[in-house]
Amino acid sequence: MDPLYLALSLFRRRKFDKCAEVCSEILESQPLDQAAWCLKMRALTQRVYVDDIESEDLYEGDFLDDNAVATAPRPGTSIKTAAPTTSVRPNTSTGRPISGVARPGTQLRPGSALDRLKTARPASQSARAIRLGTAAMYSQKEGPFIQVSRLNIAKYAKNSGLSKPLFEYLFYHEGDVRNAMELAVQATQFCRFEDWWWKVQLGKCYIALNLIRDAEQQMRSALKQHHHVESFIRLTRIYLRLDQPLSAVEICKAGLEIFPNDVSIMTELARLYENLNETAPSVKFYRSVVIEDAMNTEAIACIGMYHFYNNQPEMALRYYRRVLAMGAHSAELYNNLGLCCLYSQQLDLTTSLFQRALDLAIDPLIKAEVWYNLSHLALSAGDLELAVQCLNLCLSSDSTHASAFNNLAVLHHKMGRINLAKAYFTSAAALDPNLYEPKTNLEFLQSV
Repeated sequence: MDPLYLALSLFRRRKFDKCAEVCSEILESQPLDQAAWCLKMRALTQRVYVDDIESEDLYEGDFLDDNAVATAPRPGTSIKTAAPTTSVRPNTSTGRPISGVARPGTQLRPGSALDRLKTARPASQSARAIRLGTAAMYSQKEGPFIQVSRLNIAKYAKNSGLSKPLFEYLFYHEGDVRNAMELAVQATQFCRFEDWWWKVQLGKCYIALNLIRDAEQQMRSALKQHHHVESFIRLTRIYLRLDQPLSAVEICKAGLEIFPNDVSIMTELARLYENLNETAPSVKFYRSVVIEDAMNTEAIACIGMYHFYNNQPEMALRYYRRVLAMGAHSAELYNNLGLCCLYSQQLDLTTSLFQRALDLAIDPLIKAEVWYNLSHLALSAGDLELAVQCLNLCLSSDSTHASAFNNLAVLHHKMGRINLAKAYFTSAAALDPNLYEPKTNLEFLQSV
């Protein structure tokens, strides 16, 4: 069998490591074989590729002054100043409601390709007596596959068959944003600014370098040439970085006019309304997402969360059981199932579900939340000592849990330990200034 055909077959079957090995064998005998070189680039890229739209980190601070629109935005025009909802929902330390659903911008996996975009630097190599245009294609077994410092970017930018795979290799595999951006700039100039794909890639480089306004210009220019779902979503994320949620909503609605019932855009719009604490339109779009994609776990979980916080635990239990039947097993899911069973009076299942949640909980913060919820189970059973023990275990996992300090203070007050209750109320108020319960309770104790 022809080795190149074998490598193509392995690539189509997503066996990227074996495909790269076969391409390496071809390049040992024919170092300037562009087909094998390009295929190996694509295999190495796909092996480490992550969806950077879903993994993009949304920064809280304004790194550049020209990105800050207003220091005091009007009410309803900023996510940071969104009006609170009528239902009481616990928040994280960053102010985001706890939902059990991992969202873009809420976490960044350390060591991922996106993390390397901010730290990687091109490796410098010593010069060799080879023409500049072909030196980068020579690779050694012990050395890097592509010697980035020797790349003739101007030459590869004019080759439409190699420029795009090379950009993805530099951007995703090497994390070299500087050279990837230079390649995108020269390729855009070579195609006379008529290729929308290069404008989107240039916008990605600007986002990685935190040049938000330049990225916005590139994305809007790309949308004028060609309507694509990725361009709409990336432009929406840009406006979120600028804290302009109303502009982001307008972009999503414009995208829905061109791509009706598109799951990605409707999900983005539902997240936007949820960040603005407008639960009714958020749930409306999540329901539309479920109609189009019945296996969308995020939409099902968010609808269940909406019913739970609107005093409908039986309805929420139906949605969370649907997620469980789809094969999802996590500590957060079993914790939510336990809470739904607790408030719907299905007490025979509550303890086993919380036990399962504790077995699956790896993150100390998640384990702390499970112990905190178990304290409510103990209170419903009337066992105050067990509730105190659960709250102490919660604080052993997360020593900054302000609600646990407040509830622990209330229990100690019921047991007659007034001074200890005051100390716990003071700690809770210091840990979370936005939590009004410890302040009110402390004022009550001081007035007595």
